[in-house]
Amino acid sequence: MNDEAEVTGLLRSWRESAADPGTVVLDGFHALKHALRFGGDVRYVCTADLAALLRLADELAPDVAPALAALAVELPEPALRTLAPKPHPTGVVALAVRPGPAANLAALSRSPRPAPVVLLENPRNLGNVGAVIRLAAGFGATGVVTTGDLDPWHPNVVRGSAGLHFATAVERLTLAELPAGPLYVLDPEGADIRTVTVPDDALLAFGTERHGVSDELRGRAARLVAVPMQPGVSSFNLATSVAMGLFHWMSGRRP
Repeated sequence: MNDEAEVTGLLRSWRESAADPGTVVLDGFHALKHALRFGGDVRYVCTADLAALLRLADELAPDVAPALAALAVELPEPALRTLAPKPHPTGVVALAVRPGPAANLAALSRSPRPAPVVLLENPRNLGNVGAVIRLAAGFGATGVVTTGDLDPWHPNVVRGSAGLHFATAVERLTLAELPAGPLYVLDPEGADIRTVTVPDDALLAFGTERHGVSDELRGRAARLVAVPMQPGVSSFNLATSVAMGLFHWMSGRRP
């Protein structure tokens, strides 16, 4: 796109759409790839080098290459930088529609539920939340629920998940709004997780690395479970704990 009026019009349309809280920025090829692969509603795709982007798609994700070719628009580098001041190394930025809360709640509340829901109570680190969502998608968890004021659809979280928000249900809820199911809470005082069977319909809950879970959440637990650690080790990284919890659940299922 070289016509100045066309570039100006596209940038205006992007900014108007981006102001809607129901949209999310996809920063980089992998986030975009997964959004397209898992049925995300992608509205804009912009790059400074269209030929390079299409070669990357042919190499890494030929299944989404046709959709990408139909959507992608080449912009001058200065114009692209107004959309992403620190462009991803893959040189592409996109804008997509977030799945609505109703669709996410329907998936999270499905009964019977075929896989656990991961619950993050008041998480603080955007990158950790993204990593957890990526894990949840990889293990086939029903979804990820967060509480607190962090937006689990923040662009930095989506970047950390490589766009795998679109492969699972991701929603922010209060404790009162949690979907039904037995609550299994990771807590140092709990039973060794190796002795516990985590059911498919469980809510597998994790607190912060510094403070753990709240007394309210602990009091609602059906089971408290703990990942064993060596003496003197105070905690595992949040995403590591989630990975161990989901792997334990998966290991208990028949192939």
